[in-house]
Order: sequence, then structure tokens, then C-alpha cells
Amino acid sequence: ELDHEYSGIAGCPDFVNLALKFAYGDDCVPLREKRIAGVQTLSGTGGLRVFGEVLNQFGHKHIYVPNPTWGNHIPIFTNSGLEVRKYRYYDNDTCSLDFSNLINDIRAMPDGSCVLLHACAHNPTGMDPTLDQWKQMSDVVMEKNLLPFFDCAYQGFASGDARKDAAAIRLFVERGHKLALVQSFSKNFGLYGQRVGALSVVADTPEEAQRVFSQLKVHIRPSYSNPPRHGARIVNKILSSEKKTDDFVDQCMGMAKRIDGMRNKLKDTLEGFGSSRSWDHITKQIGMFAYSGMSKDEVMELREKHHIYCTLDGRISMAGVTSKNVDYIARAIHDVTEGK
Repeated sequence: ELDHEYSGIAGCPDFVNLALKFAYGDDCVPLREKRIAGVQTLSGTGGLRVFGEVLNQFGHKHIYVPNPTWGNHIPIFTNSGLEVRKYRYYDNDTCSLDFSNLINDIRAMPDGSCVLLHACAHNPTGMDPTLDQWKQMSDVVMEKNLLPFFDCAYQGFASGDARKDAAAIRLFVERGHKLALVQSFSKNFGLYGQRVGALSVVADTPEEAQRVFSQLKVHIRPSYSNPPRHGARIVNKILSSEKKTDDFVDQCMGMAKRIDGMRNKLKDTLEGFGSSRSWDHITKQIGMFAYSGMSKDEVMELREKHHIYCTLDGRISMAGVTSKNVDYIARAIHDVTEGK
């Protein structure tokens, strides 16, 4: 059971089956009808690259990603041979979801285009659509015959309930979309170095799913041959047990609540210093990151003066904010944003 033999090209079948149930749900009709092709991948990054290559091979020449998006999305798809186009997602002036422009941009996409969607805990903004907004997006995606490609890297870190965090994916499937999904188990399972992920495609028929499965393997074989086994075994051990899965969900909820607590504390402390800015967006966002709204110059001053490091677009890792350092961080942010 713990040998070091190669996995098959598609990885560990038990892991893949459990990963798909984790995202799509036990009651998913296409899953029960064997209409979902799934493979194990080198975390989310590997799955994105494999599907990017498949898209390119079968006639797609571009892909739409939200602006902003995870920085690695752009080179991954560019190196897959796709032109990366952007749709509006976030309003920097109001620090909120720019939904009216988002839906207009999706409506303006050429019919049949592939559109990348963050399933939950959008990276870097932490600002997700509401369920009603997802329904509106689903309507337009269906109307334009678009191919939705979900990137699910934070299942469990949005609402704190891993099952609820798959709501957008499950909504699209229930509404009849044929979609693709890439899952990462790096963050939610703490398996960063094990490169555990899955890529799946919802097809029309079991026969079509088998053809898609074959094509996914065609691209995996010359890329990395087969995925590693150890991390997949850990995920398999947890998700194959109802008790361990419940424990995992509870522990994710504990982490999410701690991060939410730090969001509230950071916001309250900044307001307590008399900041002239609104910091409401910090508590409206979810997931591991806070898209602070700080400028590049303010970020650089934060580094040089206070030795606090975040990305140049102002994204703060909320996982690094603790009860012991939140006052220092808030005071430093106040200094660089108000203390001119």
C-alpha cells in the first residue's frame, strides 16, 4: 500500500474519485452517470497547464481571466499557446466587486470562448460574487455558449465550510453547463510541497468523457508522465472517512474564523487610529488574502520603514496576521497611508 511504484498517467483513481465528490457533491448527476473525466495533476498549476494545452489543441486561441487574477494564470496560459484576455472584475476605487462591468464583459465575449472563474476566495481580491450574481453569470455564460473553467484553490477557506465553497461549481453543473474544473489541495490540506491536484471535465455522455480522459492523458504523458503519490494518499485517507472529513471541515472552519477575527481586529484598529480611509472592504473580503487598496509606493514604504512585506498590489496574507502582531501591522499601515 505504501510502495514507491509509479502511479498511472491519470494518477490514483481512488483519490480522483474522492476529489470529484469533494467538489461536485455525492449527489452530482453527471458524476453518477460517469460523465465527468478526471485526472490527478501537479496541484492546480499542473491542471491549468494541461487544460490550457488541450484547449489550444482543439481550436481555442484565447482564454478570458478576471482582472486582477492570480499572477501565474497569465504565463501558464500564454505558455500553453493561448492569448490571455481580461474581463473586468474589481473596482479599485470602491474596493468592491465590479459586477456590472463584469457581466457586460462576459456578455461581450465571442461565442464559445473559455472563461476562467475563481470558484471561491478570489485571489488576490478575496471578493466573491454572491449566489444570485453567480446565477446571473451562469445565464450569460449559457447564452453565449461559453466554456466555464473553474479554478478551485481555496475550498474550505471562503465560508469555512468546504462543501458550501463549491456552491458556484455545483450551481453551474445543476444548470447544465459543460465545464472544466481544476482543484488544488495545497492550501486547504496544507500539502504545499506534495503537489496534489485534480483536473476534471463535465461531458455530455460517458463515451465523450472517456474521449476527454484519453486526451488529458495524451498531454500529461510528455509533460510529467505521472503525478506523485504521497500527498494524494493523505487526501485519500481523509476523504475516504466520513469522520476524518468532518474533522477536516471543522478545522477549516476554525482557521476561517480565526482569519475573520483578524480581519475585524485589523479594520477596527485602523479605524481606532482615526484613519480617513474606509477599511470596510477588509471584512467584506474572504479567504487568505486582504486586498488592502494600498498603492505600490505605500507598500514599499511599509517594507522599508516597518519591515512588513506584502505584494506590490497591496495584497496582504491574512494568515500571517495574528493577535500578537495585528496592532503593529495596523499602526504601520496607518503610518504609510495617513502619516504624510
